[in-house]
Amino acid sequence: MNLKRVVVTGLGALTPVGNNVPEYWDSLLSGVSGAKPITCFDASKHKTQFACEVKNFNPEDHFDRKEARKLDRFSQLGIVAAREAIKDSALNLEQENLDKIGVIYGVGIGGLNTYEEQCSEFYAGDGTPRLNPFTIPKMITNIVSGHISIEFGLRGPSYICSSACASSSNAIAQAFNTIRLGKADVIVSGGTESSLTQCAIGGFNAMHALSTRNDSPETASRPFCKSRDGFVFGEGAGCLILEEMEHALSRGAKIYAEIVGEGETSDAYHITASHPEGLGAISVMRNALEDAGLKPTDIDYINAHGTSTTLGDISEVKAIKEVFGDWAYKLNISSTKSVTGHLLGAAGAVEAIATTLAVYNDVVPPTINFTGEEDENIDYKLNFTFNKPQKKIIKAALSNTFGFGGHNATIVLKKFSK
Repeated sequence: MNLKRVVVTGLGALTPVGNNVPEYWDSLLSGVSGAKPITCFDASKHKTQFACEVKNFNPEDHFDRKEARKLDRFSQLGIVAAREAIKDSALNLEQENLDKIGVIYGVGIGGLNTYEEQCSEFYAGDGTPRLNPFTIPKMITNIVSGHISIEFGLRGPSYICSSACASSSNAIAQAFNTIRLGKADVIVSGGTESSLTQCAIGGFNAMHALSTRNDSPETASRPFCKSRDGFVFGEGAGCLILEEMEHALSRGAKIYAEIVGEGETSDAYHITASHPEGLGAISVMRNALEDAGLKPTDIDYINAHGTSTTLGDISEVKAIKEVFGDWAYKLNISSTKSVTGHLLGAAGAVEAIATTLAVYNDVVPPTINFTGEEDENIDYKLNFTFNKPQKKIIKAALSNTFGFGGHNATIVLKKFSK
C-alpha cells in the first residue's frame, strides 16, 4: 500500500511551566521546574503536598462564564491547547473539507474534579439526588474531542484514546495512521489531563508512587538520579496538528517535523510496575523503528518516559541499551518530566511537542535535578543531558511513554525534507 506522509504543522500547549508553546519551550531549555506547593486544595494532611499545576489559568479568559461552568478543567485545558495549535498551523477552515479533519485526543482519567465535587455535594446533603445536569458530559473522557470538533466544525473521526500515561502517544499514533491511510487530511491530536484532587493525591500516595520531597518540590522530579523517590503529579495539555504532507505543502504550511513511525505494545506483566528487564519498552522501540524504516543508528535523541520512579527509570535504561547497543552511548537521552512533572494522560502529547521542537531547533532539552548521586543500576556512560541543554543536529528522535497496565507507545519524529 502506498502510505501517505504525515507532518506536524501546528503546536499548542498549556503546561506547568508555560501557558503556550514558546513559554513551555523556553522553560524546558532554562531548566525551570514547575513543581510548587499545591494551591487547588488543602494538601496539609497528605504525604505529598506539592505538584506541577498549570499556573495563572483563568477559564474566563478563554470561555464565557456560562460555557466555563459546563467544562471540567481537563476539557478547558485541552480546548485552549487545540486553539493555539490550529492558529499556529494557519489552517483556513473556511476553505477546508471539514469532513476530512478530525480530532483524536488522549485522556487518562478525565473529569475527576467534577466527580469529586458532585459526590461531595451529594453526600453533604439529605440524600436527594440533586446533581448538576452537566455532571456526566463534564466528566466523561471523550467529551474534550467532542467539544473541539463542535467548536471548529470538524466532521472527521473524533474520539479519545485512554491508556493511562501512554494515552496521548496512542492518540498521536492513531492520528498518524488515520492520515497515512488516506482517511483524513488533518487530525487535531494531543492529550489533556487535570486530575489534581484529594483522592488522586491520596490514591497515588497509597501506592507509594509520588515523591514526598515536600521541603524541596522544585528538585523532587529527578529522573535517573539515585535519590529519586517517585514522580511529581502534574496537569496540562498539548496539541499537535498532524497533516498529510501534500496537503500541507499545497497551502504553504510551516512544517516542524515529519512523523515517520509509531510503536504500540504491552508488557503483559503487572498492573502498575514496568517489566524489570524492559521487555515491553524494548519491543515498542523496535516496532517503532521498523515502522519508520530506520536503524538504531539513525536516532539522535530519545525523549524518555523517565518518570523519576525507582524501578521505571532502570527498566527504561536497560531497554534503550538493548535496542541501541553501542549506539546508545552516542545519542542523547533526556526526561522533560524533570521540568514539567508527570502529566499522566497528557504526558505523551506535551513530550511529543518537546521532541518535535528538539528536531526542529537542533537542541536537546535537559534532564534537570541530577545531583551527581549515581545509581549502581544505571549506566552513566550514557548521555542523559543532565542539567543543561545541548546543541546537536537531530535528524530523528523517539518519544517514549509507558502507562499503568503495561501500555507502551513510541512516536518517531524526523527532520522534514521533501
